[in-house]
Amino acid sequence: MELHDIWFVLIAVLWTGYFFLEGFDFGIGVLTKLLARDRKERRVLINTIGPVWDGNEVWLLTAGGATFAAFPDWYATLFSGFYLPLLVILLCLIVRGVAFEYRAKRPEEKWQTNWEHAIFWTSLIPAFLWGLAFGNIVRGVKIDADMEYVGSLGDLLNPYAVLGGLVTLFLFTFHGAVFAGLKTVGDIRERAGLLALRLGLVTAVLALGFLIWTQAEHGDGLSLLAMIIAVVALAGSIGAIAAGREGWSFALSGLTITAAVAMLFLALFPNVMPSSLNDAWSLTVTNASSTPYTLKIMTWCAGIATPVVMLYQGWTYWVFRKRIGTQHIADAH
Repeated sequence: MELHDIWFVLIAVLWTGYFFLEGFDFGIGVLTKLLARDRKERRVLINTIGPVWDGNEVWLLTAGGATFAAFPDWYATLFSGFYLPLLVILLCLIVRGVAFEYRAKRPEEKWQTNWEHAIFWTSLIPAFLWGLAFGNIVRGVKIDADMEYVGSLGDLLNPYAVLGGLVTLFLFTFHGAVFAGLKTVGDIRERAGLLALRLGLVTAVLALGFLIWTQAEHGDGLSLLAMIIAVVALAGSIGAIAAGREGWSFALSGLTITAAVAMLFLALFPNVMPSSLNDAWSLTVTNASSTPYTLKIMTWCAGIATPVVMLYQGWTYWVFRKRIGTQHIADAH
């Protein structure tokens, strides 16, 4: 296996980690409106991700940086062609971080309500747009012989990509509901389980349609295996939450995300951005990669730094592993 192939796999792993962790993170943000009944319950939900949400975003920064360094032509074409959707995602992530930090800085109801609205919308919008973006990457976009995107914004709003956006939105929200059930106690835990069950059924219908469509048009034997794992894991996650086994359900919903992302990258390889105009103009792991020397230096750096980051983040989750409920939120807050 060549170094550019290894880095394609590593970038896939980084995106998988991001969607696994930020998936329930976004889901909790959406659930602040769907699950929480009052400000105290919204605070409980926010506190479940309070210690970890910013660490989850490190995976996005690393994935973007790795793409820039390992596949500069992929990075350039992606960020120029998807400029507006990615700009919206970036703005949402900025506002979302500010909302988490500023919400409790003043006691006025209007102040806190406005920031809670911001948390909801800046969680929902990126959850949809990431699916839209990856749907277009797998499907193929209008790339010319100069590796430049020549399509329009309307070209990105095709049925396949929109379905992909709906899948990530519902899958992340389901993942978040399972996480809420895992991290809370009392009435909010029970309602999170019931909502997760309903969301899971809708997610299953959407995901099955999207995965079958992907396999039919872009898949091979390995992507079919990943699709089967994703479907079985999602069914198992729904069954586990129905049985009140939040831990198993969360592990299986995470496996669903992992297998689904793996399927997309398997369907994509050896391309990194297929051209819908001419297959010869597609960006591949070969023609879009950096020099072998650059990839070699990156491999050494990643081999040293990545385990350290993963150990630290795992320790963070272990420290903040306790369940919380409304009884842990002071009335004066």
